[in-house]
Amino acid sequence: MGKLAKLLLGLGIVAAVVLAVVVFRRGWQEPTIPPAEEPPQLESWRQIFSETDLDLLARVVRAEAEGEPYDGQVAVAAVILNRVKHPEFPNTIPGVVYEPLAFSVVANGEVNKPANASAVQAAHAALNGWDPTGGALYFYNPSKTRSAWIRSRPVLKTIGGHIFAG
Repeated sequence: MGKLAKLLLGLGIVAAVVLAVVVFRRGWQEPTIPPAEEPPQLESWRQIFSETDLDLLARVVRAEAEGEPYDGQVAVAAVILNRVKHPEFPNTIPGVVYEPLAFSVVANGEVNKPANASAVQAAHAALNGWDPTGGALYFYNPSKTRSAWIRSRPVLKTIGGHIFAG
């Protein structure tokens, strides 16, 4: 074996030993994946909204987004809450939900069916501040709507089968 090969082999062994010492002293740590954007399940929303508000919000989520991914369900709830905060809409959850012609699930009675567990969890997440839409005031399913007006709104995000718009 040549001098260079012996030197490289020696350096490789030294590097392996140094690495082993570092890992042993610090302990091996798996790389961590940052958590999803969802905030912790806090109960701070109770200071502003009632259980009745939560129930209505969850029923709308079930009616509008059943079968959608979880973040899509949260997004539907977030749109309603974004409207509550916006000056052009009513300032309560029932006011927003029951605003004439705002939600087809009110007109067809789907909103009157009980919420499922996923919809309740999504409503909680939105009430606790998670907004996967980035502030959207509208959402629609492009395969179901014919409204040129809603399609003219600036698209902020697409989640599952819904487009969220400003």
